Amino acid sequence: MNLAGLGLTAEQERVYRYFLRSPHADLDAAAAHLGIPHLPAVLDRLRTLGVIDDSLAALSPAVAVAQLIRRRMEQTSRELHQLSAAWDIVRDLAEEQRSGRPVELVERIEGVENVNRRIREFSSAKEVMNIKNVVSTLRRDDEKVVRFRKRLSAGLVSRSLVPEATLADPEQLALAREGHALGDLCRVSAECARQVLIISRSVAFVQIDPADRTAGALLIRQPGAVAVLVDMFEGVWARARDLNEPQLAPIERQVLQALALHDKDETAARALNISVRKFRTHVAELMDRLGAGNRFQAALLAKERGWL
Repeated sequence: MNLAGLGLTAEQERVYRYFLRSPHADLDAAAAHLGIPHLPAVLDRLRTLGVIDDSLAALSPAVAVAQLIRRRMEQTSRELHQLSAAWDIVRDLAEEQRSGRPVELVERIEGVENVNRRIREFSSAKEVMNIKNVVSTLRRDDEKVVRFRKRLSAGLVSRSLVPEATLADPEQLALAREGHALGDLCRVSAECARQVLIISRSVAFVQIDPADRTAGALLIRQPGAVAVLVDMFEGVWARARDLNEPQLAPIERQVLQALALHDKDETAARALNISVRKFRTHVAELMDRLGAGNRFQAALLAKERGWL
């Protein structure tokens, strides 16, 4: 068996095998023995592939093959991603055929039904990011819900951000937890405002009117604009709390507010009518939850999460 299937040419494999048998061989002698005058260039490539080190020692077969397999898997993954992205071209061409005009980088879509129809065109997508005001308005046995759950079980990567106020509704909280358990990962944020759906990091749907979801959406394909929305989502996601993370107790919120208002623990504790020891215990627990290294950082992180 040869190493061609792992990305080595026959010439590169001959060189690797030679240096495997003859560690630290003289470069000129190796070039003469192998009949490869451009041996330095071949060795440079083998170094890049990670099967020969800078001292011209061949890595052990186990390490070298593992390295080649990893690179081959990464290459295959990129190729599959490119093939998957090709379906975007099919959708664009189909849309041009349907509408009789070129696909626009930013398109205004009027009405909920038309928006939903366009979203369904991307049903083969492998990743979605969602900022929404409600978890769902559909019944659990609705056809759309059933299809979405099938996509989750087939490997769809889905993340959703919802506002704190929405989860005050027990039914919405139950739906969020149910979806979270099935793979629609959910986090809670005070920063959710306008509804945004990002598909495969290449297409975004943005609600036209924040106060009226029936008005429609903008379909955005412009790469720079979509990249900004992806960065925005990732930032809010990082600051949001996990769905299963316990909410702040009233005393914890008061401690955070006191921490931001008062320089000294004694003053803050007095304002809350609790002991200094109790105040410091709350502060330590909150710092641990926030992952903060100091109190100033804790206040900043709490503000970012909407806890202040």
